[in-house]
Amino acid sequence: MLELKNVRKTFNRGTVNEKKALNGVNLHLNPGDFVTIIGGNGAGKSTMLNMIAGVYPIDSGVITLDGENISRKPEHKRAKYLGRVFQDPMRGTATDMEIEENMALAYRRGKFRGLGWGISKKEKEFFREQIKVLGLGLEDRMTSKVGLLSGGQRQALTLLMATLQEPKLLLLDEHTAALDPKTAKNVLELTGEIVESKKLTALMVTHNMKDAIKMGNRLIMMHEGRVVYDVAGEEKKKLAVRDLLQKFEDVSGGEFANDRMMLAD
Repeated sequence: MLELKNVRKTFNRGTVNEKKALNGVNLHLNPGDFVTIIGGNGAGKSTMLNMIAGVYPIDSGVITLDGENISRKPEHKRAKYLGRVFQDPMRGTATDMEIEENMALAYRRGKFRGLGWGISKKEKEFFREQIKVLGLGLEDRMTSKVGLLSGGQRQALTLLMATLQEPKLLLLDEHTAALDPKTAKNVLELTGEIVESKKLTALMVTHNMKDAIKMGNRLIMMHEGRVVYDVAGEEKKKLAVRDLLQKFEDVSGGEFANDRMMLAD
């Protein structure tokens, strides 16, 4: 479903601020893979998701999605294939629009849009049934402005919107990091349920090692713009946080000591 071959990206090339963000990334995802991504600050985790989404152009390499080379496609042409949830709950929704209007925008992503009536009765019923899955009671607030929702409610809605069209690839960039622990746990559980029920292929960046081990069928570790560890199946299930901390120290020469608390929480 997704393949990255020797993907490289350097920011501010030729200046004192030059930064090699991706240094020959190779990654292959099969349909239905749910891959969690961990790594220290500056490892290239979010940059890799941005390259897949087309936020920045890659310097070299090839990105293939479902057999199609998308390496040079602009961001807006990739949008119909991808669902994305960001760390900031404010980024995935339109604050001044109603819940059902936000869902209508997500539902029409990548489709032809004419001048017909905004949201049909059939669509309203469909949106209402979809939002019931969240278990937040939002199906009774479909005409409420999204700006009135809490951060957790908005992030849950964003997740639903990102998967409404069942994208070829779902990108989750630390999507629970800005939430309180209880809300983060709920959104994470909802993520697992949606990915499994819709049989989606997903990449999830997280700073939480316990979540990385618990979620998905595969885990990769990034360091200095490369994938340095890739584990799946039963081997992944047997991992403990201490195993990952040891792996970090092995590949980094111990420089993650200052990040230990962040990575192990």
